[in-house]
Amino acid sequence: MDKLLKCEANYAPLTPITFLKRAAAAYSDRTSVIYANTHFTWRQTYDRCCCLASSLRLLLHVSKGDIISVLAPNVPALYEMHFAVPMAGAVLNAINTRLDCRNVATILAHSEARVFFVDYQYVPVAREALKHMIEEKSPLPLVVVIDDVDSPTGVRLGELDYESLVASGDPAHEPYLPSDEWESVSLNYTSGTTSAPKGVVYSHRGAYLSTLSLLLQWGVGSEPVYLWSLPMFHCNGWTFTWGMAARGGTNVCIRSTSAAEMYGAIANHGVTHMCCAPVVFGILLDASPSDRRPIASAVQVLTGGSPPPAALLERMEGLGFHVTHAYGMTEATGPALVCEWRAEWSRRTSAEQAKLKARQGISVLTLSDVDVKDPKTMASVPRDGKAMGEIVLKGSSIMKGYLKNDGGTAESFKGGWFFTGDVGVVHPDGYVEIKDRSKDVIISGGENISSVEVEAVLYRHPSVADAAVVAMPHPRWGESPCAFLVTKEGFGTRVGEEDIISYCRENMSGYMVPKKVVFVKELPRNANGKPQKNKMREMAKAFTVTEKKKKSQLPHSNRNNRKPEPTEQQVLVLSRL
Repeated sequence: MDKLLKCEANYAPLTPITFLKRAAAAYSDRTSVIYANTHFTWRQTYDRCCCLASSLRLLLHVSKGDIISVLAPNVPALYEMHFAVPMAGAVLNAINTRLDCRNVATILAHSEARVFFVDYQYVPVAREALKHMIEEKSPLPLVVVIDDVDSPTGVRLGELDYESLVASGDPAHEPYLPSDEWESVSLNYTSGTTSAPKGVVYSHRGAYLSTLSLLLQWGVGSEPVYLWSLPMFHCNGWTFTWGMAARGGTNVCIRSTSAAEMYGAIANHGVTHMCCAPVVFGILLDASPSDRRPIASAVQVLTGGSPPPAALLERMEGLGFHVTHAYGMTEATGPALVCEWRAEWSRRTSAEQAKLKARQGISVLTLSDVDVKDPKTMASVPRDGKAMGEIVLKGSSIMKGYLKNDGGTAESFKGGWFFTGDVGVVHPDGYVEIKDRSKDVIISGGENISSVEVEAVLYRHPSVADAAVVAMPHPRWGESPCAFLVTKEGFGTRVGEEDIISYCRENMSGYMVPKKVVFVKELPRNANGKPQKNKMREMAKAFTVTEKKKKSQLPHSNRNNRKPEPTEQQVLVLSRL
C-alpha cells in the first residue's frame, strides 16, 4: 500500500489561500466586505487580491519570504492583505495599532520588513517610527499609505498608495501557492519591546487547520455576518480573516469599537458572529441609550483574554449575546482551548452556566494533545479541579518558532510539548481552567502586558530604587498594572504617584501605564531574594480604580470616528531598501 501513487491530483500542501479562490467560485455574488458605504463581493475581493499580489511582485519587486508589515485598523485593505501577501509568496506582519512609535520601529527593524503599509490615521506614528530607524541606522522599508477607500482623505506619497497598487495590478495574475505547507504565512509579535521582541511565525499548514478547527467547534455555518470587533492584528483575527472566506461570510469592518459603531453594525447588517476580549462587554453594557440599537436575533460571541467574571457573562446573555469562552495565545495561532457547550448544562441555573462558561475548556481540534503537567517531573496533574500545573500543548496549530530567537524557541518547546507559561487545573470532566500566570503577564483589555517590561522602564526613573509590577483588578479593563516602588534615599515625598504615571506615559505605550503606584519601604521577597508577587497581588486587590464616566470605547480608538486632516508633517519620505 505504501507504493500507491502520490501525485498532484491527490496531494496539495494546505494553505488558507485556497479559501479565497473557492469563495470567488462558489460565493461569487455574495457580499464579502462591508465598510461604511463600500461593499465588495467575493469575486471582487479575489480580483483585488490578485491585483495587489501582482503589484507586490512586479512593481515593488517583493520576493518569496519577504516580510510585508502593515499598521492599520480593521479596514478592507488589511483584510485583503491576509490573502494578497501570501498570494505574492510573502509573509504578512500585522502590527498592533496600540503600540508607540519606538515599538513599531523595533518590529520593523527586527523583521527586516520589505514593505510597510500604513493607514492614513497612523501616518504620524509611522513617521516617528521611521525616524527612530534612521537614528539606529536600520534599513528602511518601502512605505505605502492606505487611504480611506470610502472617503479618501487625500494622503498620498506620489502615485504609490494602496488603491493605486490595486488598480495597477493584474486580476488574472496566478497566485503563488506554497510547495511546502511548512512555509511561513504570517509573523505576529507577542510584544514590540526594544529589548527582546518575540516574533511568532505561523505556517500555511497551521493557519489552514486552525481556521477549519475554529469554524467547526464554534459551529459557524454558511453565510455568517461577522463583525470585526476583534483587531485583525491579534493572531490574524484568530484566523477568522481566512475563515470568513471559507464559509462565504460577510466581513463587517469598523475602524473603532465604540458602542455606537458596534450596535449600529449589528442592527444595520444583521451581524451573527463576533469575537472580542471581555473588555468589549463593558463597552456594550455601559452604552448610553442613544448608542444602543435593538438586537433582533442572538449574536454569537467568542471571547478570550482575561477570564470573564460569571456575572458579566450573565449580563451579556441578557442583552442578546450568546457567549463562548476560549483560551489561546499568539504562539498557538489564537485559540487553543474552547469551552464547548454541553447539552446537560442547559438544565442548570444561569449562575451555574455562567460559571461553567468562564472555564477555558477543551482543546481545539487542531491540537493533538493538551495537558496540565508538573513542569519539573512532567507528570500530569490529577483531574480534580484543584491540583495545579503548567498548561502544555502540541499540534499543528502551534507556531513554527520565534523569529531570530533560537533560545526562546528551545525554552518553549521541551519534551515534545509547547509550554504556555500559564498555570491551571483540570476538572473531572476534562475542562481546563487557568488559575494563575507563571510569567506574571497582565491581561488588560485583551492586551498582554509583561510586568518585566514595565519594571524596566520604572527602574530608569531617577528616584526608583526597587520596583515590582503586578495585576490589579480594574472595573473596565479586567486587569491593569499596579506598581510597587521603593524610592532612593533622599527622594522621600519629592516624587509622587502622578510623577511616576506621567513618566510612564512618556516612555511606554498607553495601555501599559500603571493605574496605581504604591510606595513601600521594601518589597516582600522570598528566601532566594525574589519579589513575592503573589503577596503584592493580594495587596493590589484592596485598591479601587475609579474613572470618570466616558463614552464607551476601547483605549486608543478613534473616539468620534472623524478622519484627521493630513498635514505636511504626515507625509513620509518614500525609501527603498
